[in-house]
Amino acid sequence: MTLLWASFLWGAAFGCAARWGRFCLLRGVRQGMGHDRNEPRGHAPALQAFALALAVALLASQGLQWLGWVDLGQAQIVRPGFSPLGVFLGGVIFALGMVLANACGARSLVLLAGGNLRALVTVVFLALGAQASATGVLAPLRQWLQGVAPVTLEHATAQQDLMANGLSALTAYAVLAIVPALLLAAYALRHPALRHSPAQWLSALVIGALVAVGWWISATVEVDPFEPAKLTSLSFIAPMAESLLYLQVAVGRAWSPASAMVLGVLAGAAVTAIATGTAHWEGFDNPAQLAKSAIGGLLMGFGGLLAVGCSIGQVLTGITTLAWATLPAVAGIVLGTWAALRAQSQNLSV
Repeated sequence: MTLLWASFLWGAAFGCAARWGRFCLLRGVRQGMGHDRNEPRGHAPALQAFALALAVALLASQGLQWLGWVDLGQAQIVRPGFSPLGVFLGGVIFALGMVLANACGARSLVLLAGGNLRALVTVVFLALGAQASATGVLAPLRQWLQGVAPVTLEHATAQQDLMANGLSALTAYAVLAIVPALLLAAYALRHPALRHSPAQWLSALVIGALVAVGWWISATVEVDPFEPAKLTSLSFIAPMAESLLYLQVAVGRAWSPASAMVLGVLAGAAVTAIATGTAHWEGFDNPAQLAKSAIGGLLMGFGGLLAVGCSIGQVLTGITTLAWATLPAVAGIVLGTWAALRAQSQNLSV
């Protein structure tokens, strides 16, 4: 199987699972704050599902590392030198855009596959924002923020730190993966809300496993021993920007595994939407919704590139590498989402 086909099928599996289980961190945080009208206060099955997916992803990904099948220290997201403040601000900016658009990048792709045209606007503007931040007019601002109070660590991951201090690989795996995974699973399964929703907990198990599958694919399928590429797994900001760029200037450019993954997500989510009878056209009720989708997409594109990941690429996938650079990004995304939802609820109550 070629890398492109592996990436497409991997993305399709994510699209199916995410559409079927309505997998979404934003929806989970909203439920956890009691702002979801469809769930009683105290019920947060979507947040529990995210925790369950993270438990599986962490256990499986670090398991591959312990077995020696992948080296997560070579992941693209892992770097010893970074700006904690810049990464944190990137996470906050991404979160503000996510709340404004009412969906993250991955969720927007899944919604678009079911006929949601609001998500189309978000996807296009997210990709534009990310490309502008990578090589366009926003690149100088991104580079400046990435250079604010930088730090350089001797060891880029917590696992490397523990092993450098004499702990065995098995002990590090137990401390950094098994124990946290058990705690996450305990939270996920403690309350009955998730247990009573098979679609959500089954999709969470699949998505968590797909994170590890992504590391394995990038480490083993069509690897050039003379020029090994950095490892990647589920992440959507840069792949969405790359896919939009390919649509515009395909001549002379090779079809990338990242773009194949994005196409797979759209295909898998579309098939699932049609099979479950949830596919239907949706548009904007007023110009304000259009503005929010567009501005939210731009903020997610810029913030996601600055934070080197999104609510999937950092909060789910990034954590599995145990990279120190992931922590400020996750903190920014989680705190930014909480603050934006709180401000939104106060404005609505005025």
